Amino acid sequence: MKTIVVLTGAGMSAESGVKTFRDSDGLWNNYRIEEVASPVAWERDPEMVLEFYNQRRKQLFEVEPNAGHKALVKLEEKFNVQIITQNVDDLHERAGSSNVLHLHGELKKARSTVDPSLVYTLDHWELKLGDKCEKGSQLRPHIVWFGESVDMIGPAVEIISGADMVIVIGTSMVVYPAAGLLHYVKDEVPKYYIDPKAFQVHGVSNLLILRKKAGEGVPFLVDQLLKQA
Repeated sequence: MKTIVVLTGAGMSAESGVKTFRDSDGLWNNYRIEEVASPVAWERDPEMVLEFYNQRRKQLFEVEPNAGHKALVKLEEKFNVQIITQNVDDLHERAGSSNVLHLHGELKKARSTVDPSLVYTLDHWELKLGDKCEKGSQLRPHIVWFGESVDMIGPAVEIISGADMVIVIGTSMVVYPAAGLLHYVKDEVPKYYIDPKAFQVHGVSNLLILRKKAGEGVPFLVDQLLKQA
C-alpha cells in the first residue's frame, strides 16, 4: 500500500470556522500574537496567555470538520495516509483520520510546567490559574510557543522522507521549520499543493498546483486518486 503524506496548515480548518492564527493583522486585544504566544509572555502574564488560548479553545468546541477533513479519511480506503499538521485543532481526528502528527502542539491538551511529559486531555474549554498537574505545578497550554523548539520536526522528517506522494493543503509554505519538509521528499515523488494562493516552491520538483480552498480542492483530488488507485 502506497504512503501518502499530507501536510496541512491554517487553510485546512478555515472553512470550519477556525480563525487563522494571524487574524486581524496578527493582533489579539492590541497585542501581537508573538507577545501572547511566548515563554516571555507566560512569565510576565500567565493569566493573559491562558485567556488567549481559552478563547481559541472555546471556539474549537463549537466547530466541526469540513469536507476537506472528511475527504482525507476516504483516502485511507486505498492508501496509508500520514497527516502532518501545523494546526493545533483536533478536526483531523474528529473527522476520523487515523494517523495525525501535530507539529505545534494541541489546543485541547495541557501540560505540566515542571514535567513536559505530563500531558492531559481537556474535556472543557477553560484552563485557569490554579489548575495543576499531579506534581502540583501549574498547567500550561500544550502548544509550541515562539522561541521554543519544534520537537516533532524530527519524526515529521522521517515520515515525509518515506512518502510515495505528498499533498500540501492550506499553508503558505513560508513558515519554518514546516516549510522545509518538502525538501526531504524525493524529486520523483508527485506533490500536490492545494491553496487559493499556492505558488511554485523553489527547489521542489513534480509539484502540481490546485488553486482552490480545502473544502473544494481536497475532495476533488481525493476522488481522482481513488479512481486511479
